[in-house]
Amino acid sequence: MSMNSANFPFVWMSFSHEPGHDHEEDFAAFEATLQRGEPFVILTDSAPEEGHEHSPAEKKRTALWMKKHKTELRKLVLAMILIESNSAKRLGFKAFAVLFAKFWGYPLLLASSRDEAMEIAKGLLSGQSASTPAS
Repeated sequence: MSMNSANFPFVWMSFSHEPGHDHEEDFAAFEATLQRGEPFVILTDSAPEEGHEHSPAEKKRTALWMKKHKTELRKLVLAMILIESNSAKRLGFKAFAVLFAKFWGYPLLLASSRDEAMEIAKGLLSGQSASTPAS
């Protein structure tokens, strides 16, 4: 995953698994975004690859990092919005969204388009409730 916070509080995340990708950089970028101390929304149009398995070391690293930053994650990350145009795939992500929220401490919302995702993100940032019209 790589993060682009150039349009903060709209933070774009990309899930890439190319060889040699530095996950330490990813966590450092996420940490830097949290250190701003301001609420933000993560947006992505690239879902993690199906069947991608993390190594035990990656799982441990992620769990330890998440535990260390649990309070900031719950307070500052309003949601991750996954853009998926395929309605069947969006439906499949709904079950995953429950587990995601329990682990990360913020909701995984679904949008059918980039415009819809931005509308949801703007609503969250302005204090409106998290609704996901896309199903």
